[in-house]
Amino acid sequence: MIESLLVANRGEIARRIIRTAKRLGVRAVAVHSEADADLPFVVEADEAVCVGPANPAQSYRNVEAILAAAESTGAQAIHPGYGFLSENADFARTVQARGLVWVGPGADAITAMGDKINARNLMAAAGVPVAPGTTEPATDLDAAVAAATGIGYPVMVKAAAGGGGMGMAVAADEAALRTEYDKVRAFAERMFGDGSVLIERYFPRVRHVEVQILGLADGRVVALGERECSVQRRNQKLVEESPSPAVSPELRARFLAAAVRAGEAVGYRNAGTVECLLDPATQEFFFLEMNTRLQVEHPVTELVYGVDLVEEQLRVAAGLPPTFDPDALTPRGHAIELRINAEDPKRFLPGPGVIGTWVEPTGEGVRVDSGYVAGNTVTPFYDSLLAKLVVTGADRAEAIERARTAVAGFAVAGPKNNLPFFAELLDNEEFVSGDYDTGIVGRMR
Repeated sequence: MIESLLVANRGEIARRIIRTAKRLGVRAVAVHSEADADLPFVVEADEAVCVGPANPAQSYRNVEAILAAAESTGAQAIHPGYGFLSENADFARTVQARGLVWVGPGADAITAMGDKINARNLMAAAGVPVAPGTTEPATDLDAAVAAATGIGYPVMVKAAAGGGGMGMAVAADEAALRTEYDKVRAFAERMFGDGSVLIERYFPRVRHVEVQILGLADGRVVALGERECSVQRRNQKLVEESPSPAVSPELRARFLAAAVRAGEAVGYRNAGTVECLLDPATQEFFFLEMNTRLQVEHPVTELVYGVDLVEEQLRVAAGLPPTFDPDALTPRGHAIELRINAEDPKRFLPGPGVIGTWVEPTGEGVRVDSGYVAGNTVTPFYDSLLAKLVVTGADRAEAIERARTAVAGFAVAGPKNNLPFFAELLDNEEFVSGDYDTGIVGRMR
């Protein structure tokens, strides 16, 4: 097993990785910005190094500062968490070139899946279903219009290098496409340094279902079930659950087989997620993207399958076998994750501030992965995620009931937060029925 680990991230995911590292007897090193110096993950690490000011470009995305911290602390490996440098192939290559262990997939896999058009083409060649769309970038507006005409409106206009729900717009007709194309391209150039645009069929009523995969040290790729991620605002997830209430055993088998093929197509190692869109009317699903990292919503898979995915990541990186039998994976019960964000519960606009009260719920089937405690300041420099409230039950009905109780018992005062939204959602007939799609939040508002 790895002996010392530098966590190149912050907040709840850094704290969560550190927790597993310490349980395994692995020395945990945290890096932090000046703004995060008093957060729990810094305090709980065995050693902590400040790598720069609040601006992420000067701290959490500062490759040389992070590598210098690894060298000065004698860290053997680097875990990037999610976001920041987690899907940066050049960073992964540099980490390994410096003689450190990279806790993640190979740089070639990151590169292959980082461009949505290239990823679509690879998946299609591997027999993974993909939605009708372009096989090369729409280099100008005329090319975009021609592609959309062939595909059929409405279409989704996407930044090929984008991710996390950013750089996407829907065009219902040519006039809308002419407006949205330039917006998406400009956004992509500004945010990702790559203005390539993909045109793809848009499905008005669709569910977002993803599969957790793990590429093992012996070369096998295994799938640990699916997660339903259809409760979203601005194409970004708010709630995840496993198993999906929309997926039958027959459909699940197809999902998992396709996800394994996707991983095998790029020689995948370590944890990753194959994201898909499911048309509930036809039961057809289409590859959306592969996230070459640990997902925010990984706890629901951990609780349903009884595994610690961070431990499994460390074992793969160290060349060790998994703690579980890949041929005998058995899900148990139902898990739901709610992303508690520092944002108002109506418009979902960020609301940073000083946390005056922070009381986490407890009880059977309740887990809280948090990044803050009372007295901490939620700054405007980073993602608004405060904590992940995860509940389990013997079935979905019990998990929902426990979630209601847990939301009512989660006390946060200071920054704005979306707990009132979750209280509303958990009583919403559409959500409770399980028959919902990615438009549910819009219908609630």
